[in-house]
Amino acid sequence: MLRTFCIGLTLSLGLSGCAFNSVFVNYPSQIAPYKQQLNSDSPTAKITDLADNISGNDGLLYAQESGRIMQIAGDFTGSKTYYQQAIDDYQIFDDKAIVSASKLGAGASSILLNDNAIPYRGPGYERIMLHQYQAFNYLFSGDAQGALVEVRRSNELQSMEQARYQKSQKSVQDMANGTIDAQVAQLSKEAGNVTSSFLNAYSYYTTGLLHELASEPNDAFIDYRKAAQITPDNVYLQQDLVRLAKQLGMPQYDEFKRRWGEAVMPTPDQGQVVFIIERDFVPEKQSITVPFPLNGNIQSASLATYQPQRLLMNNSQIQGLGTPLTAQTIANIDALAINALKEDLPAALFRQAARIYAKYQMNRSVQSSSQRANNQVDAAAMVMQIFNVITEQADRRSWLTLPRQAQIARQFIDAGSYNVRLNSSQNVNIDVKPNRTTLIWAIETGNRTRFYSIII
Repeated sequence: MLRTFCIGLTLSLGLSGCAFNSVFVNYPSQIAPYKQQLNSDSPTAKITDLADNISGNDGLLYAQESGRIMQIAGDFTGSKTYYQQAIDDYQIFDDKAIVSASKLGAGASSILLNDNAIPYRGPGYERIMLHQYQAFNYLFSGDAQGALVEVRRSNELQSMEQARYQKSQKSVQDMANGTIDAQVAQLSKEAGNVTSSFLNAYSYYTTGLLHELASEPNDAFIDYRKAAQITPDNVYLQQDLVRLAKQLGMPQYDEFKRRWGEAVMPTPDQGQVVFIIERDFVPEKQSITVPFPLNGNIQSASLATYQPQRLLMNNSQIQGLGTPLTAQTIANIDALAINALKEDLPAALFRQAARIYAKYQMNRSVQSSSQRANNQVDAAAMVMQIFNVITEQADRRSWLTLPRQAQIARQFIDAGSYNVRLNSSQNVNIDVKPNRTTLIWAIETGNRTRFYSIII
């Protein structure tokens, strides 16, 4: 029986295929060296090592990370290639109408191992961000139309992901568990006013901005308004709505002017600067132990959660444009991540309960079939204990090179050259041209800030 059990264990491990890394080594520790590299002068030095994992079960995740690292480094062409691989993987998930052999294998091994054996399909907010970032790749490569295609797709996905989530929740059994209830309450507190993982004001704002830059003010107004419904206190969004309502002669103009003040319109010799500022990294998932009662005994399992986070410093300060400019938050990506985990916890709890029961039954089977030889019972029990310990890993996978927060700032100023500084960063020179927009994308990764700008 011990030999049979070991054969089954080997088969289970084999079915998990290239998922070995995350099954036995938590994902945050795998990606930590690459995040640290982003604070150096050679952020892509180890990118080949990371990209080599794209063919495995977590390939979609590694493609997202590789694309983001290349993008932060300013290699928009290389980033575009990796992001397209991730987009293609998402499409495969969408198109798969029948259970393939690989999916069946992953499902079987995940029952005995852990959720890390399931091929990674990112939560909705990651997929939305993927298309938004692909749009930035197109935009900063000079292809504004390609960028518009990507942000329109990100908008469509916000509705699709909401529908998918609602459908998935109907099929999840409601299970009472005090530890999980406490974690849900804690996650809700950490997420603050953000109540959904798939409604992203940052993506809506980006779409609106690109529509406006493409001389499509009506479409821009619609997306700015969607963003403002999610982040209603952002003064730059308010100013955009007042300005476009006046420009388009909309009936909402009087209401907006009463609420947010008169529209600020540019003079003929002015251009505008738009700052998009990304700060820090999204937090890593942590592991918690969840007790399960089973036939009078308490079994334990590991699930992922987020621990309370330190507060970020005040809004970013921009110097060098004459009057100091204060950026404001457009989206807290960490809150989207926290909500995504909270939305998945019922399904994760159900999977863990099934896994504990399967391991319990396996343990009973090993013991009952080995009663004839005490030494075989001891060996089987020891193997089973080792198996349970090494496979009890919470699924801590997530896109960890995403920013924790995004801020925006916008101002009309006289044409000319400006020496701009963001917080305590080094100065950067930008040019402003009449009736044109200078878009500055600032990415803060720990102790380093990188600037990318384009005049549109």
